[in-house]
Amino acid sequence: MTKKLFGTDGIRGQANRYPVNADLALNLGKALGKRLRAQGYGSARAVIGKDTRLSGYMLETAITSGLVSAGCDVFLVGPVPTPAVAHLTRSLAADVGIMLTASHNPYDDNGIKIFNPQGYKLEDEEEAELTSLILNSDLNTDNIRSDQLGKAYRLDDARGRYIEFAKSTINNEKLSGFKVVMDCANGAAYDMGPWIFRELGATVIKTGVTPDGLNINANCGALYPEVAARLVKEHGADIGIALDGDADRVIFADADGNIVDGDRVLAACAIAFKKQGLLTNNTLVATSMSNLGLHDAMRKNGIRIEVTDVGDRYVIDAMRKSGYALGGEKSGHLIFHHHATTGDGIISALQVMRIMKQEGKTLAQLADCMAEYPQKLVSLKVREKKPIHEVAVLSDAIKACEDDLKDAGRVIVRYSGTEPKIRLLVEASEDDLVEVWIAKLTQAVADGLGV
Repeated sequence: MTKKLFGTDGIRGQANRYPVNADLALNLGKALGKRLRAQGYGSARAVIGKDTRLSGYMLETAITSGLVSAGCDVFLVGPVPTPAVAHLTRSLAADVGIMLTASHNPYDDNGIKIFNPQGYKLEDEEEAELTSLILNSDLNTDNIRSDQLGKAYRLDDARGRYIEFAKSTINNEKLSGFKVVMDCANGAAYDMGPWIFRELGATVIKTGVTPDGLNINANCGALYPEVAARLVKEHGADIGIALDGDADRVIFADADGNIVDGDRVLAACAIAFKKQGLLTNNTLVATSMSNLGLHDAMRKNGIRIEVTDVGDRYVIDAMRKSGYALGGEKSGHLIFHHHATTGDGIISALQVMRIMKQEGKTLAQLADCMAEYPQKLVSLKVREKKPIHEVAVLSDAIKACEDDLKDAGRVIVRYSGTEPKIRLLVEASEDDLVEVWIAKLTQAVADGLGV
């Protein structure tokens, strides 16, 4: 059986340790080049972007060397958001896009996300093919002679290209009169993020914009939206925008400093899109982790929800198959498919502010369209990811929880696709029930898997 390299969001792990090291990155570059040659691309081109992690230099150099040695040209775009790489791959008619990031993980991790020429993440079969090439084939590039080697170019205007594209998604509508707090998580959007909103006329109070290679996601950004929420109140701002390390997800804060998660934003945008005739087939795509309150709100507004597995790639897959316009996750991965092929925190914020302006409503007023069921999500480190049905103490606890909650709640237990963690979600009609069952499930994890 071929060893698995790719998780739910590319290759990810501790930087400078297998599989996120220079050797693997070099071989991945060679494998991508070999695969593109086999597909008939005589002069293949790749776009490579990265976030602000120190280890990005190592991976960027190694994967570039592998691609160039295989005869591929490379456009290096530097620190840019993940969705910018997806957009630039399409814009430059490149054959592959590569983003070096571990998203919301701490600086010590890094990863590699790969996009096809249309700007979508690779299918499982394509990832398996690459894995097999890396682990099981001869990647020697001696057959590529000196005059056939690729070239590497630094694309100096990549930042400006994405800025203009992002603004165009709301037709360059003015945002003057808005005061915005923007937390860029010391990550990929630290430079271009605030500029986009400034160029549209908003007053921007920025934070998390001094990356040093080690402080990405550290007590800032989408993992710590309370930072932006506090600054919103201090500065009397209209909205807080908290991005994660690669800016493909966003969490908001309203003018009162209340945190507004992805579910409420999806609900507000779906209702607004339906009014404007932009919600394809009156359908919103969401994952199984979305609050039951979102389902209630959509039913009241005549909007159907298509439910997918957890992970933005599954949301996007469903949207592509049926042409849906809007989807996302409670965690802040929001996909406006008329504009983007992946989650995009900046475009999501622009869309929300456009709706606020058009409807003359505050974010709090828009977010008041749904009532949430009490819910708690905890993440626990585990020593191994044994199939849950084989962990008797845990599977018994899950069944007991389901029997107790019946139709008035739910429990979801799943492993993280990118970290050695298990996630427990309990949702019920009362807070006390949530706390009781989270405690019981946590103990079952400790007894069955160790933490």
